[in-house]
Order: sequence, then C-alpha cells, then structure tokens
Amino acid sequence: MSATPVIAASDSQTIAFPELVTLLKQIFLNHGTSPDVAAVMANNCASAQRDGAQSHGVFRMPGYVSTLDSGWVDGKAVPIVEDVASGFVRVDACNGFAQPALAAARPLLVEKARSAGIAVLAIRNSHHFAALWPDVEPFADEGLVALSVVNSMTCVVPHGADRPLFGTNPIAFAAPRADGPPIVFDLATSAIAHGDVQIAARKGERVPPGTGVDSLGQPTLDPRAILEGGALLPFGGHKGSALSMMVELLAAALTGGNFSFEFDWSNHPGAKTPWTGQLLIVIDPSKTAGQNFAERSQELVRQMHAAGLRRLPGDRRHRARARAEEEGIVIEVAELARLRRLVQG
Repeated sequence: MSATPVIAASDSQTIAFPELVTLLKQIFLNHGTSPDVAAVMANNCASAQRDGAQSHGVFRMPGYVSTLDSGWVDGKAVPIVEDVASGFVRVDACNGFAQPALAAARPLLVEKARSAGIAVLAIRNSHHFAALWPDVEPFADEGLVALSVVNSMTCVVPHGADRPLFGTNPIAFAAPRADGPPIVFDLATSAIAHGDVQIAARKGERVPPGTGVDSLGQPTLDPRAILEGGALLPFGGHKGSALSMMVELLAAALTGGNFSFEFDWSNHPGAKTPWTGQLLIVIDPSKTAGQNFAERSQELVRQMHAAGLRRLPGDRRHRARARAEEEGIVIEVAELARLRRLVQG
C-alpha cells in the first residue's frame, strides 16, 4: 500500500493503516498521554476503523481528546500489575485507560493460562471507551480461548425498572479454529451500542424499535431523545438485563472497579470515558481432553454453514480488514480534517 492517501470519492479518501496509527498517536501525545499509552490507544482505535467498527474507530477521537483535556483520565498512568495467585492477575490501571493495563499484564496472564490451563485478569480503576473484541482476538491468534466483560456509564434501564442503572456492558469472546480466522464476537447487552446511537443522531437517522426510551420513559425511535435525557433498553428484555447485571458483578464487584452508577464526572466537563473495571478469562484448550480444540471449532463452523448460516460472527470485520489491507482505510474527508485539527490542539 502506498504511503500517500488517494482520493476514493468526492467525500472520502483512503489512508494506510500505519499512517492512521501515526496520526492518532500524535493526537494522543499532543493531548497529554505518554508515548506508551499513545501507541496502545492509537493502534486500538485504528484497528477498529480498519475493521469497519465505525462506532469505535476515529469517531471516538474527539471523546478521547475532550476526556484527556478535562483531566478525568490520567494519560500518563503506569499500570501496577499484581501476581496474586496461580491463576489470577490483578491490575490497578491507576485512573488510566484499560488497554495499556491489559498490555502490561498480558505476558503474565498468558504464562499463567498456559501453566494452569486457565487464568483471570481483573483490571480496576480503569477507563474503557473502545470496542472490546481487540482485547480478546489476539489471545485466539495464539491458540487460546478468551472471554472479557467490561461495564460502562449508566445509560440502560434494567428490564422492569423505570430509570437507567446499568451500562451497555459488552461481552466479548474469541476462540481459535483450524481453517480460518478466530471465531470472535463482541456484543453490548443493551439493544444497541451507545456509539451507534450517537452516529444515528449525527446522521439524522432513526434507531430500531425497542432501542430506547425518551426522558418521560416512553419508547422512541429518535436517537437524540435517547441521548438527551432518555436511556437505552437491554436486548432481549429480562435476558439481556440479567447478562448486564452479571457484567456489573464480574467487571466491577469482582475486580474492585466502579459500578456503572458509582462514579461522578460532573466536575470534569468533556469527560466521556467510563471509570469502571474489566475482567478477562483466558483458557488454554490444549489442556482439555479429546480432539484438538481448533479442529472442533472448525467442525462447528462446518455444521453451522451446512445448516444454512452464511455469515459467522466476525466475518464482516475480517472482510473489512482484508479490504483495508489491500486498498487502504476509507475515511470521510471531513473526518480526516477533524483528526488533523485535533493534532493541532
């Protein structure tokens, strides 16, 4: 891929992945992060954009910048990794982003998972504002199974309740398979991701029925009504609500992080990143009895295709990644201009 962006259409252009990482890294650096934090966060954000996860790609950069500028998150935080048990790693993110905390603990977590067969990573005092699948997919690339949960800011009304309490509280899972990319999914326990509501509002689009309620608790298809005093609903009614509760317990109560309702950012205008917790469980399937796990995963995929399923979780993301690696990442001209303005401060 040429290092020079080329015009793809009158309102968009392409940029190579390394170029985008460099641009985003400079933004993070210019707004107060350390070089290590900037590198991790830039790669994370650029990866989401590359893979077509628009609600967690460069769309998030103004939120990162306003959060850093508000003093809400420490962009120079150095995570403290604690080896607390044979299969348990604990990390204090020290009011920094969760991804650098994961990066700091990753070698020890993998070592423990391969030794004990399973290991848990509990991250507390952390900010997570990104897609969750990039946290787990690299483990599957190494032949491991990974599950992660993270809670967020209060914006979801539990099923049967009359006011928001939970966050969107996503769950991500990754597993290797023999003849293809890992099986990876990342889903919010809300009916729709909060970022997708923001994008719909910016584009003047409606959201699907069952997505959320307005400030009076009435169902609405207007994303602005959801964002301005309203709230999201859990997917699947009581089932999604139960999963969201589980995420609160695993990501906050078990890690020592904040529940979605426990932090107050009112004194930090511009703050966007939830100050909560994250839990990861990593399993080494080579310790299991029976056939090779990756082959078993592939057999499940074969049977799913035989049953008529045409698209697996993650397939669209992998197609977008392959296209971006071949042609470059497509970004709206206006979006790219906003990024370059953010570099200036």
